[in-house]
Amino acid sequence: MQSKEHWDHVYSTRPIEAVSWFQEHAGVSLRLLRDTGVPCSAAIIDVGSGASTLVGDLLDQGYSALTVLDLSAAALATAKARLGPKANRVHWIEANITTASLPPHAYDVWHDRAVFHFLTSQDERTAYVETVFRSVKPGGHLIVATFAEDGPTQCSGLPVMRYSADALYAQFSSAFTLLKHEREKHDTPSGAVQTFVYCYCRKIAS
Repeated sequence: MQSKEHWDHVYSTRPIEAVSWFQEHAGVSLRLLRDTGVPCSAAIIDVGSGASTLVGDLLDQGYSALTVLDLSAAALATAKARLGPKANRVHWIEANITTASLPPHAYDVWHDRAVFHFLTSQDERTAYVETVFRSVKPGGHLIVATFAEDGPTQCSGLPVMRYSADALYAQFSSAFTLLKHEREKHDTPSGAVQTFVYCYCRKIAS
């Protein structure tokens, strides 16, 4: 994963609506979150949320125990400003997910759209996966999305990993059962098309 300085520069120098990963509404993520069937009181963490609109949509739908984690202070500031007073209803964490210390068995749902594919070293991926295993409750849910095999090889000037559904699920398969996977054609603000793959998994309860 690249430096905090890189991402702070991205978010402080470009309008959020202009970055390639921007979605006015995170439709696939919202649908998969609803598919989990968790109550609105469930603890949900959005990892690498950046300035995503997802947290605002979840608040509007009545979810009340939301955590947002991102490396970039500038991204979090943008997200808070968009939410206004509603930002006080969210727990905000500025941290690198590969080194963050999250509490054990704290989350009913772990959501990540477009962070895991930036982890290009095995050590980074191992640290991330270990944090998922530790922090998601037994029986809890994992929704993770990366660039698909035919997706971009770079994003924001940085190299990325690309995954098939099987390869992505394999990163988590020792502790999670795959419930669903799907592809998404994401239209970027510049008019390009990026292909994502989503895996929705449930943590083995034992």
